[in-house]
Amino acid sequence: MRFLLDDGQREFARSLDGMLAAAGTPGVARAWASGVHAPGRALWARLADTGVFALAVPERHGGLGPLPVELGVAFTELGRHAVPGPLVETVAAAAFLDRLGDETAAGAWLPGIATGKTVASLCLLSADSPYALDADAADAVLVVDGDTVRLSDGVGPVQMSLDPARRLFRPTGGQPLARGHAVTAAAAHAADVAALVTAAQSLGLGRTLLARTVAHAEQRTQFGVAIGSFQAVKHRLADALLGLEFAEPLLHAAALALAQGDPDSGGQIAAAKVAACEAACTAAGTALQIHGAIGYTDELDLSLWIRKARALRSAWGTPAACRARVLTT
Repeated sequence: MRFLLDDGQREFARSLDGMLAAAGTPGVARAWASGVHAPGRALWARLADTGVFALAVPERHGGLGPLPVELGVAFTELGRHAVPGPLVETVAAAAFLDRLGDETAAGAWLPGIATGKTVASLCLLSADSPYALDADAADAVLVVDGDTVRLSDGVGPVQMSLDPARRLFRPTGGQPLARGHAVTAAAAHAADVAALVTAAQSLGLGRTLLARTVAHAEQRTQFGVAIGSFQAVKHRLADALLGLEFAEPLLHAAALALAQGDPDSGGQIAAAKVAACEAACTAAGTALQIHGAIGYTDELDLSLWIRKARALRSAWGTPAACRARVLTT
């Protein structure tokens, strides 16, 4: 299948790219990592004005969606600029509430998500994932434990993370909102949506890592010539590019399959997540090697992208789990 974005989708991507390029996202990410949320919430409101969160909310609750393809376009740009916050988790919460079948709960939270007034975090509890992302900044933290969902009313201390801008908390307390098969089915759907947009974020991260590394290789000299002229450097950059180019059509195809209700969309999403996250990590490794010792420093903005690429690799589906799902689909 050959899939290309249409003119409207490409213009949407360009408008987001332009807005975020002028938003100073490295500073926003550093503030968020330190627990200062005001710059991030201000950027969140601007993203909501462009319709990013409304893409995940059905029209009956004030949204535009659900529109998986457009969400993929948006989250590629969010990843390209390393925007912090529970972006994926808010979209996943919207998908969960939409599928849960509880119109009272949906009516309470989905309109606010669509307009950006509500920041949400969805946590699907498991041994591998006991944390809620950015729960200290969220207006609603939904915790799914088996066939039960509750609205958490507290969190423990912040936990260590590969990416300091991804603040992890153990959710505590809260009364059950719903139980049963509907919770399990809604959680499975939300996990697919989360994996899809995480893949899109990773693709965008990888694109920025590669672009900035190419620019660095063209400017840095050794033995009197640009290091980008060295064959070994060219090969590393080419490998990173091929991984990203391979991942992009997988992402678009998975988004289209989800939009069309394809019963095999879960396997396609898993394949796209593996490809995009591995490509982003390859780009991160290449960036670190070619930048040399400066690549290890917190002062270098690129470190924000490098750390996020590693963290997203295991978020919403480890590589092993995604590969296993591909093989069984």
